[in-house]
Amino acid sequence: MTGFGRGAATSENYALSVELKSVNHRFCELYIRLPKQLSLFEDNVKRMISAGVRRGKVDVYITFEQTGAKKPLLKVDKDLALAYYNAMIELAHDCQLPPFVGINQLAKMPGIFSLESGEDDQEELEALLKEAVGAALAGLVSMRTIEGEALAQDLLAHVNLVADNTEEIKKFSSTVVAEQKQKLEQRISLLLEDIDVDQNRLANEIAFFADKVDINEELTRLGSHIQQFKHTLQSTEPVGRKLDFILQEMLREINTIGSKSNNLSINNLVIETKNELEKIKEQVQNVE
Repeated sequence: MTGFGRGAATSENYALSVELKSVNHRFCELYIRLPKQLSLFEDNVKRMISAGVRRGKVDVYITFEQTGAKKPLLKVDKDLALAYYNAMIELAHDCQLPPFVGINQLAKMPGIFSLESGEDDQEELEALLKEAVGAALAGLVSMRTIEGEALAQDLLAHVNLVADNTEEIKKFSSTVVAEQKQKLEQRISLLLEDIDVDQNRLANEIAFFADKVDINEELTRLGSHIQQFKHTLQSTEPVGRKLDFILQEMLREINTIGSKSNNLSINNLVIETKNELEKIKEQVQNVE
């Protein structure tokens, strides 16, 4: 589901801003963009957002600003500087150049100097980040909840049509077995008019065939799945995957009904029902 949330947190030394944007996706995918100074908190941010979002592609934008007079620590990577120095000396030797390496050259090499927050600063930043992400997540979840309620009503409307079609199929199914049995008996009688056959065995074969076209079991299971689907829609927990599974079972039953039935009215209702179930399938992919 789609949604947007924004959160901010400030202290004497720092100001943080967090924006979350989500779009429909079958799984949960997080794309986090944050300043280098906050990179050590990336896993924390993922855990916080994953706890509130189970499905959707979520873009996370985090901005960071130092507002106070407190300065970060300047760190020098001496081992890296020495490695650069040795490599440059070796390169100069291989190229037969004067082996002069000055401090100005080393200072320009990437990674030699870096700004780091102290331990106290990390705790402060972590607390601010938790506050800002929490506020943004609350806004995002609120928007997704409103959309989810509208989506639930739409799904309910479609599944009610499926339920109505199921009841119509039941009306026809009550006579379809008897009709099929009578037609089969008439055809066999015409074909075997001058042939002596075992009537008991013939009756058993006709009964066996009639049982194969009986769709009452499938209708019972389909009705049960419809009730499960409606009940699940009312849950306050994440239900997207459960609805997806129930829908697959509904499609299985209606396909079986269509393959077993030889009745035009039932087949037309099967087509209408499958159309409604396909609409539900498209929407369920977006349900958390």
